[in-house]
Amino acid sequence: MDRTGRHIISELWGCDEEKLNDLELIKGLILDTVKDTEAEIRKIVFHKFVPEGLSGVVIFSESHVTIHSIPKHGYASIDIYSCNDQIDPKVSTENIAEVLNAKVSEKTEFTGEHGPVLFTNKEVVPIKD
Repeated sequence: MDRTGRHIISELWGCDEEKLNDLELIKGLILDTVKDTEAEIRKIVFHKFVPEGLSGVVIFSESHVTIHSIPKHGYASIDIYSCNDQIDPKVSTENIAEVLNAKVSEKTEFTGEHGPVLFTNKEVVPIKD
């Protein structure tokens, strides 16, 4: 079967609270997921909440990336979908976790085939200091 895309949902814990509340840093992280590709950006929407936290989505012709942060819990949720191989969701989520200084990264990957979506793996990785 042909794969229709890769989809990773990543839950990050123990992140740097200040970084989770830095809108420009987060926006830059998301845009960095496609900096060396020919992905076509369609829409960028970010919102910073008061007193803290943010949500953002970048929609590409080929994929999407979303992030939601809750700084007081050191938590971020990342969702990356790519329907081609230009963007590697696994590498992208790992890079974001590293920049946010995540202590734990819990990733679930789904692989879409022409037919039912298959749950392919779930991985919980404590990140070493």
